[in-house]
Amino acid sequence: MKILASHEHEALAEGDASQVALANDADAMALPLEGVTRIDLHFPQFTDGRAFSQAYLLRRRRGFTGDLRATGDVLIDQLVQMQRTGFSSAVLRADVDASAAQRQFERFARFYQGDAVQTAPIFAPQEA
Repeated sequence: MKILASHEHEALAEGDASQVALANDADAMALPLEGVTRIDLHFPQFTDGRAFSQAYLLRRRRGFTGDLRATGDVLIDQLVQMQRTGFSSAVLRADVDASAAQRQFERFARFYQGDAVQTAPIFAPQEA
């Protein structure tokens, strides 16, 4: 997952159809994906998890392969779950230290159950 400090994030270019900001109450299943390379999903508060569901739907059910970017009230303790639900990049809140973010991924390197990125559970037989 690519971690961006708030000053590194480039806002969506107006009129660029390849980049979309999806509102929290929008239906991810209804979004036209033709030609879209980046979708910004917003966390208005760290307690609002609707963007997690949207990311999972876009990755697993819709097969979106472009950049799913988390914006808004993004904290480092959410990053691992964001990656597991399908986010490929995240813009940290301005007061969050980006250098501490990588430690979250080192702490939780593997998971028992499957997710949006690694769909097979850890105990599933591996193909030779």
